[in-house]
Amino acid sequence: MFNILQNYFDKSSAITIFVLSLLSFYLIITLWIFIYRFFSLKQKINTEQHSIKKLYMGRTKTVDNNSLLFTYLSKVLIPNRAIFSVAKNSSIQQATSGLTALSIIASTSPFIGLFGTVVAILETFSSLGTQKGSSIAIVAPAISEALVATAAGIAVATFAYTFHLILKRKAYELSILLENQADLILSQKA
Repeated sequence: MFNILQNYFDKSSAITIFVLSLLSFYLIITLWIFIYRFFSLKQKINTEQHSIKKLYMGRTKTVDNNSLLFTYLSKVLIPNRAIFSVAKNSSIQQATSGLTALSIIASTSPFIGLFGTVVAILETFSSLGTQKGSSIAIVAPAISEALVATAAGIAVATFAYTFHLILKRKAYELSILLENQADLILSQKA
């Protein structure tokens, strides 16, 4: 396997190596954002589920001390819709950080891969022009090697877009939990 990769990189141009390196960097960023955000959101959702469960069961009249809403509620005497709105918006803003980067990676990586493929194909045709007698046996392997960059770009985009949607859904779940807690607390005050 290592020999195949080494052989591929030996034949590749500097631009192809740069494109594949950039796509590798994109993939690392994508995985890091997803893993960090997923577990962070999962922990926040679990905390809010525990808090709302206590509210539903009537064990408490306010949110749990670990809730994202607690910091805001502790600063006001009477809870109101405005303070809950600020708390929810602030929490969702923090929860969705990283989604823009995933969106950018998902939309640009196929084009970066395509750029690498086009450059590699241009180099292949340029080198064919200097050789006597070109056949499909000479062109096909060079073209297939050039398409690796496009495949890499599509693969990175697929992961980035999928992770973007998963995290967006988790942020929505968190938003609903915060909204439900606010509604429960405000209904108790009425």
